[in-house]
Amino acid sequence: MAADPAAPVIDVHAHAVLPMSLGAAGAAGPELGTAPDGTPFYRVGDYVLRGVRYEGSAFMDVDVRIAAMDAAGIDVQLLSPNPITYFGDLEPAAAAAYARSHNDALAELVRAHPGRLLGAAQLPMQDLDAAIGELERSVREVGLSAAYVDTDPGRTLDDPALDAFYEAVVDLDVPLFVHPSPLGSTGPADDPRLRRFDLDLLLGFAYDETLAVAALVFGGVLERHPRLDVCLSHGGGVTAYVAGRFGRAAAVPRAWVPEFLREHGVEHYLRRLWLDTHVHSRESLDLLTGVAGTDRLVFGTNFAGWDAGGAHAVEEVAHLAPVLSANARRLLRLDR
Repeated sequence: MAADPAAPVIDVHAHAVLPMSLGAAGAAGPELGTAPDGTPFYRVGDYVLRGVRYEGSAFMDVDVRIAAMDAAGIDVQLLSPNPITYFGDLEPAAAAAYARSHNDALAELVRAHPGRLLGAAQLPMQDLDAAIGELERSVREVGLSAAYVDTDPGRTLDDPALDAFYEAVVDLDVPLFVHPSPLGSTGPADDPRLRRFDLDLLLGFAYDETLAVAALVFGGVLERHPRLDVCLSHGGGVTAYVAGRFGRAAAVPRAWVPEFLREHGVEHYLRRLWLDTHVHSRESLDLLTGVAGTDRLVFGTNFAGWDAGGAHAVEEVAHLAPVLSANARRLLRLDR
């Protein structure tokens, strides 16, 4: 698919593994290696991801990435942290040091490829003052374009303790991206049923994303922070499918339903969310657009990941291409 200068294809869902960040969390890694049987592994703390070869792939080799972007018809990518390396359980000072190292390396990569790559900041969310400070440094000093956090960064997203963080995101005029991690407290995933058939990825991510939507909407985050732009991965999980159920729950008498939901309704807040298109089928995308509209829909691929579609992913959303491009430019503040 040829690039269109008037409507560039902008991919907001593309993770990176940065060579300079290896070992930056001390004993927790991250560490790349090869098992005696030749199987590659990537270790983060006590968790070992086996069988994924990052070295020489688009995750780690920027030349491979740019060539693959060209082949897929993708003009610009927002690079984000690997969700395995949120390091939410790391000691706060070590988490802050890792985030700084990661963000410096990412910014260097972005500067080397202007017009093609943007970066989202890793943040030490276990220390909110440090997270705010690192976000301010990452945006103002090293030129990153967004904040990136877990769906459950040590607390639910509607925890009042996060309000100062959201205020900082708004003051910096950057978007906040929310993406789940496959790591439970005892490894992927806490529910043993999700350890089968890769369900931690196939279903667990959608579960966490939908819980995040519920926290943002029911928990009043979008009401308290009307200028906050928050984008969720994978179309917000199963939000489109359960939106009617969410709306019904807020419309009938329930003690937990706040007045703002009674007044405005769930749909009003769902349409405040930004959602990516990485939902894998036209039918799912049609449901998503029917529920959430297209005003805040942006293109995403999980580029180079197990479920990325390459050029096929671009073709799947060709009918929305101008809208997605304009939305991404607005979300990422590319015209300011």
